Amino acid sequence: MPTMSLMRIALKDFVIVKQLELDLTPGFTALTGETGAGKSILIDALQLALGGRSDTSLIRLGQAKAEVTAEFSVTSAVSTWLKTIDSDSDETTVLIRRTVDAQGRSRGWINSTPATAAQLKEIGSLLLDIHGQHAWQGLMRPETTRELIDEYGAIDTGVLGPLWQIWKQAKEALQQAKNRSASIKTEREHLEWQVSELEKLRPNESEWAQLQEEHARLANVNFLLEGAQAASDLLTEADDSVVSLLNKASQQLAQRSHLEPQFLAMTHALEQASVLIEETARDIHTYSRHTEADPERLSEIDTRMGNWISLSKRHRCAPDQLPQHWTALQSRLNELSEAGDLQALEKRVRLCEEAYRKSAQEVSLARRACAPKLAAEITTVMQKLGMKGGSFDVKFTALDNPQSSGLDAVEFLVAGHAGADLRPVAKVASGGELSRIALAIAVTTSQLSGSPTLIFDEVDSGIGGAVAHVVGKLMAELGKHRQVLAVTHLAQVASCADHHIKVAKHQESEGVISQVTVLDHKEREREIARMLGGVNITTASLLHAKEMLAS
Repeated sequence: MPTMSLMRIALKDFVIVKQLELDLTPGFTALTGETGAGKSILIDALQLALGGRSDTSLIRLGQAKAEVTAEFSVTSAVSTWLKTIDSDSDETTVLIRRTVDAQGRSRGWINSTPATAAQLKEIGSLLLDIHGQHAWQGLMRPETTRELIDEYGAIDTGVLGPLWQIWKQAKEALQQAKNRSASIKTEREHLEWQVSELEKLRPNESEWAQLQEEHARLANVNFLLEGAQAASDLLTEADDSVVSLLNKASQQLAQRSHLEPQFLAMTHALEQASVLIEETARDIHTYSRHTEADPERLSEIDTRMGNWISLSKRHRCAPDQLPQHWTALQSRLNELSEAGDLQALEKRVRLCEEAYRKSAQEVSLARRACAPKLAAEITTVMQKLGMKGGSFDVKFTALDNPQSSGLDAVEFLVAGHAGADLRPVAKVASGGELSRIALAIAVTTSQLSGSPTLIFDEVDSGIGGAVAHVVGKLMAELGKHRQVLAVTHLAQVASCADHHIKVAKHQESEGVISQVTVLDHKEREREIARMLGGVNITTASLLHAKEMLAS
């Protein structure tokens, strides 16, 4: 039983489709229709649903918005991905919906959860794989050929780009240091002088406040001692001192406490106050005894504060900011020392290059190891597609300048028939040959894709006759294991399909409308006959169609 992914697609006001709901089936399904009927509309709709580019041209004329809904069965890979946006997700199907309004704004949802275009693309890459009718054009691009090799060989290139970027940045840092070496030297010398000047002072965070406090105390020592002596006299020394008065008040209350019991508590409070005042007086006496003028220390502090003020003026900052300024200068000097250390930078470039080249060499060897097998498989399919004696090969050329993708340029070579020389795909003159080569590559590499649904959008362009029948058989073979949808104009291909969908357009009062129909056996016969003979279906073309479907 083939794998099933795309179960249902629904369109509303999409291009020339008014309303459509289509259930899909496993196996190989052909999509056919007259030229201009819109055979690729379903493909375009799926691409929009799965994060493709959106614009107002996708909205049916005169309508406010277009809407596409696609329902897929959930594979294990999709189930794992869904848990990244909803950890409780255990769905067996996933519903994807996207709309585009008349202002060009688009919105997307995955199982009713709003989703970005990037998220739709991510899940889309797990659900289906689309091979377009212009696939051969991609074979002209070096990045396409390289990606095909990497995909075929399951080659992990994830670390290669970051390693190349790190190496590139190291080279740029070295070059900048070389270009700026003179200015760095000048700035570093100036900073070294500034730092050495501050090094002599060695200012720390709390010192300036401490210096100010101590200076104020020493400069006013006589004033402080006078205050201490006056306080001592008032508290204990004078005849009417505070302690003396407290004692007298206590005696007055004590003499009358036998008459008023409340006086006892008051007497006790006065006695405690007297004790506290006497202790404070002793502390003042001790302070006075140990405090004296120290002109020498005051002079030292004056000098130290003068140095702080002088340096702060030279460095254009407040004195209390000198410690932070010193730290900033040291940090900048370290940066310049590192930036100007060409030997260290050169060593870093060497280490970064070694790390990149080690990884790049492993990738290069892996690519070269899998290329012959890929070439052989594509060559086999080419033979089936009527290119008898033709062959396919992969050429590797060392790049003069290594890139984020590796050390080699990858080029596909092809010989269209026996005796022909292998030439780059870009130099193959025949459009038919290019189409067949692209198809051979698509068929070969599609078997590697983890996507359960494969879509071929007119990849059989430029092919006909017996070769077309082979194409149909190849897709039917793929359909035994995967869900395959193919937009085709060839009766030979469509006749090999398990299921057949016809796209037609007709005129309505509101404009041209596209209609999609799942054909039964009789309808298939007529559609195959139309594809064989044109608009007028003859008895001969009908008979031929029956024979093709029966074979």
